[in-house]
Amino acid sequence: MEEVRKILVVSRMSPHCKKAIHYGVSLARKYGAELFVIHVVHNPFGRKGWSLPTISLEEEYKKILKDAKAELDRIIAAEQATGLPIVELIKEGDPTGEILKTVHDENIDLLIMLAHEEGRLEHLVFGRSNEDLVRKMPCSIMLVRK
Repeated sequence: MEEVRKILVVSRMSPHCKKAIHYGVSLARKYGAELFVIHVVHNPFGRKGWSLPTISLEEEYKKILKDAKAELDRIIAAEQATGLPIVELIKEGDPTGEILKTVHDENIDLLIMLAHEEGRLEHLVFGRSNEDLVRKMPCSIMLVRK
């Protein structure tokens, strides 16, 4: 087995991401690895071609992201307080592209992300990132069931 020195947890800023972060924390402690948590902010309402008024949907989306980010920040801060260093990365853009770029830039050994199948709303909001990431990932992947 290859040595696990750097772990990247993909956060979708949803309540289910807590479980993936807990796995990342546990493995980082076990292997003495460096832990990164990435949040990729992808604005589906910035796409061209919307013909419906989306102002209220966009505001609701921003509120959901803000609330989920606050909860994840609380979890990360609690782990950091115990002495585990966690690098929190916030990127904007295409989730698949930003995650792949981070894996390359940070020399990540293990990617941890949720394993669930994306529904229609998640496909709209996040794109088909799980499917793309699994096919393109140059490192090992751990899929966490919610």
